[in-house]
Amino acid sequence: ADYLDNGNNKMAIQQADKLLKKHKDLHCAKVLKAIGLQRTGKQDEAYALAQEVAALEPTDDNSLQALTILYREMHRPELVTKLYEAAVKKVPNSEEYHSHLFMAYARVGEYKKMQQAGMALYKIVPKNPYYFWSVMSLIMQSISAQDENLSKTMFLPLAERMVEKMVKEDKIEAEAEVELYYMILERLEKYKEALDVVRGKLGEKLTSELQSRENKCMAMYKKLHRWPECNALARRLLLKNSDDWQFYITYFDSVFQLIDESWTPPAEEEHSLEGEVHCSIEQAVDFIEERIREESKSSRPLRGPYLAKLELIRRLRHRGCNDEYKLGDPEELMFQYFKKFGDKPCCFTDLKVFVDLLPPSQYTKFIRQLLDVIPLAAAAENEVALPGDIKALQQHLCVVQLSRLLGIYHAMEKKQKLAVVRELMLRYRHGLEFGKSCLKTELQFSDYYCLLAVHLLLDLWLEGEEAAVWQCLTLLEEGLSHSPSNAQFKLLLIRIYCRLGAFEPVSELYSSLDAKHIQHDTIGYLLTRYAGSLGHYAAASQSCNFALRFFHSNQKDTSEYIIQAYKYGAFEKIPEFIAFRNRLNSSLHFAQVRTERMLLDLLLEANISTSLEESIKSMSLSPEEDDIPWKDLRDNRDLTVLFSWDPKDRDISEEHRKLSLEEETLWLRIRSLTLRLVSGLPTLGHTIQPKNSEKSAENGVSSKIDTIRALLQQLEAAVDSGKKFLEQKIQYPVLGPPPTRMAGFLSNGSCQCQTSLFYLVSDIYELDTNGLEDSAEIQERIGNSFKSIVERLTDLFNKCKGDLIEVRDGTLKTHPSLLENLVFFVETISIALWVSSYCDSVLRPFKSNLQKKKKKKKESSVAMPPVFTHFLDYVTELQTLTSNVIDHIKGLEIILAALKLEDLSLKDTLLLQEEKKFTKTVQGKVQSSYHHSVQEIGELLKKRLDTIKKLKI
Repeated sequence: ADYLDNGNNKMAIQQADKLLKKHKDLHCAKVLKAIGLQRTGKQDEAYALAQEVAALEPTDDNSLQALTILYREMHRPELVTKLYEAAVKKVPNSEEYHSHLFMAYARVGEYKKMQQAGMALYKIVPKNPYYFWSVMSLIMQSISAQDENLSKTMFLPLAERMVEKMVKEDKIEAEAEVELYYMILERLEKYKEALDVVRGKLGEKLTSELQSRENKCMAMYKKLHRWPECNALARRLLLKNSDDWQFYITYFDSVFQLIDESWTPPAEEEHSLEGEVHCSIEQAVDFIEERIREESKSSRPLRGPYLAKLELIRRLRHRGCNDEYKLGDPEELMFQYFKKFGDKPCCFTDLKVFVDLLPPSQYTKFIRQLLDVIPLAAAAENEVALPGDIKALQQHLCVVQLSRLLGIYHAMEKKQKLAVVRELMLRYRHGLEFGKSCLKTELQFSDYYCLLAVHLLLDLWLEGEEAAVWQCLTLLEEGLSHSPSNAQFKLLLIRIYCRLGAFEPVSELYSSLDAKHIQHDTIGYLLTRYAGSLGHYAAASQSCNFALRFFHSNQKDTSEYIIQAYKYGAFEKIPEFIAFRNRLNSSLHFAQVRTERMLLDLLLEANISTSLEESIKSMSLSPEEDDIPWKDLRDNRDLTVLFSWDPKDRDISEEHRKLSLEEETLWLRIRSLTLRLVSGLPTLGHTIQPKNSEKSAENGVSSKIDTIRALLQQLEAAVDSGKKFLEQKIQYPVLGPPPTRMAGFLSNGSCQCQTSLFYLVSDIYELDTNGLEDSAEIQERIGNSFKSIVERLTDLFNKCKGDLIEVRDGTLKTHPSLLENLVFFVETISIALWVSSYCDSVLRPFKSNLQKKKKKKKESSVAMPPVFTHFLDYVTELQTLTSNVIDHIKGLEIILAALKLEDLSLKDTLLLQEEKKFTKTVQGKVQSSYHHSVQEIGELLKKRLDTIKKLKI
């Protein structure tokens, strides 16, 4: 066991063998040997050995635990349940084995058996937790039941009765048990009963969370539409803490609900269960004013009351009645708020919500008014006035962010914009001196100046100013050198490098972000969208692996979380864990990465290092199976991960999200169908059968071609939907979701080419089943297909020609679309070769039969059917074309290597000396990235060329 712990698996196997020589029935030694075998990659031997021991139904703790470890490493948790089922039969009164059995069921999600195991445990040892494990398992059955009705009429009422029994017998001990009762009543929509539980004696146990009782009461009041109680409770909680924003919202919601219902308080008794109720606008106004007066006496400044006043103004305006309640002018209130809180980074985000209250004509005046109260000092007359301390810097930053949000910068001319960029960078560099003592992991105080300058330059780039994008990269790289852990700099660099077609610097930037856990799903798209499409195949494999490792481990981890939740009685977390697991399993990104990863592996290996058939078998792919949950696909991407200070009309909207999801799903459908069509090629494998035998049509192969034909129709339909979608010519904001590769795929001809290749498969299959006699028509059709495929591939190649990077007027311009077209070319030619090897497997046997006939008849002039010459010409043309592309790529490599970036006159005198060194770095990175892309594409094509040479019949 020690050897196993230290990772020395071979020694562990040897030691186990020694022991087994002396005691050949020592179960535990056998299992430990099996673990060693499993870890050294001998899965089958390990499994056989483990089953030997399991068949004897061991009951000693060591063997059971060792087998549990082994099965877990094999990812076979269902075998653990069988183990403990047997153990419990033999040792029926063991609390330990019963609880192991319960946990084993929990790992595989067998809720009904968990319920039974929980009750069996409670019978042996009447401890409350065991009883409630059983209750929770009933709730789990209700959650997982497909039939809503069944869970409301059977599982939940049964769970409710089980808890009521404990309540009646006064056996409720722990807070978790009350939580569970509340959870059942809430799911049964018995809100009144749930409220009684929380307000009653049982509710006193709810102590672990702050305001746990109040929050639960509030939730129930809302469900029951008891607005007087909502209002009174919110009012009471705000008197305790006037900075708690959620209760202001509830307070306002309920006041206006009561006004709309014309509710009046009863004359005699209490207003409500929770005390006094406010039911008029006057009372609300007084209440907020009073909060502000109280705040002025408090020892630390509170933002809540001031923001609540703005929120009230907004709501009153929305109802069309503001001015009669003298709440003041929003502009003045925001100005006062800025004076009080302007030096806090949160000031901008607080005010952002309320800028709609300002009339556009007042924007510039408002900004000027804010600038006037910031203490800035200029060294000389015409110089920029700079802040003297961090507080003034924060205030100024807040104003700059507001200027961007109000669209003041967007309205400027190019010259003004460049002047602002200069000023922002000056302020950025000046602000660095306040952060000299900052640690590497801390952000510099003035980082946002740099980001805002880059945003302005991005505007210019989108308006057609080529040089601006290089300046963006220059400033971001400079920013990153001073603030190495600024995620915003890194994310923006990633997006811009990718848009320029340079993937190489991105891998490093992404790994330095140190994305944790769920972030592989929420921001992973930044990496996986571009990795393969820009020709960095090795990096693409790696980035897919990162993501897939997370998704696969999530399956295992979630079971462990659920088990811990049972052990510690955190029942309300269990449904959350399950929902989390489902959310990840139906993640759009997970499906995309799985599909792209398999296509990539085939591209790099199939018919190069292993045969196409073996590659597909090792991925357990089959054309019939579709493992993507189309109906439940969830878009978990975080599309707002990049900060943006754009006004609403330029920012990413709900509509953009919807369209992006639709586009991603359409593209995923095209990719997944392509993958399934390729995986169908080996299933059509040529089997020599007697002609005209009825049997051959039934035993599977013919249904395989039907599958392929059906998939082909689906692919055509998906492509049509894709075309329709692209007709809308959607433009996402520059920092919004990146568009998919669909537009390129459809416009450069790869799509038509790939589809016609799959139609060719269908024709060749027909030739195969009908034989060569009387098939002149099919042969001609195949010949024409060969011709048109070569033409289409040549067209696609022509769309790859041109300089990837060119120097124009002293600035660099990259052409990423040429690179993407090259990558599509490599993929399409690979599919062409996989289809060709299927043609080859059909034509070879025909040819050898013809040659046998020739020998028999001793005639030299047996006419060769035309299909053979067609195929030979086709293969020769593929070979020539591929050689030409390889030569073209060599040419590109030479040009890229010879590009002398130093000669770029960077005539933009705006660049300071220290910026020039960053510009060189940036251009060097882009050049090197293109160079490596082209090298990797070239290497792969050379391997493909070798496979063409083997196809000569």
